[in-house]
Amino acid sequence: MEKIPEDAMMLLSFVNLKLRDYYKDIDEMCEDLGVCKDKIIEKLSSIDYEYDEGLNRFV
Repeated sequence: MEKIPEDAMMLLSFVNLKLRDYYKDIDEMCEDLGVCKDKIIEKLSSIDYEYDEGLNRFV
């Protein structure tokens, strides 16, 4: 299990980098890193970002 940032803005940057460079989608990333998809989505929605499947990033 990889440590992910607690701060929402740092998490946004971390997640979008991982999605852009290493993973085909959020499910693959969460499974590989051992993190909860729902927690990431909830944290990033608190700063008005949503996962866009077509772009494979939070916007």
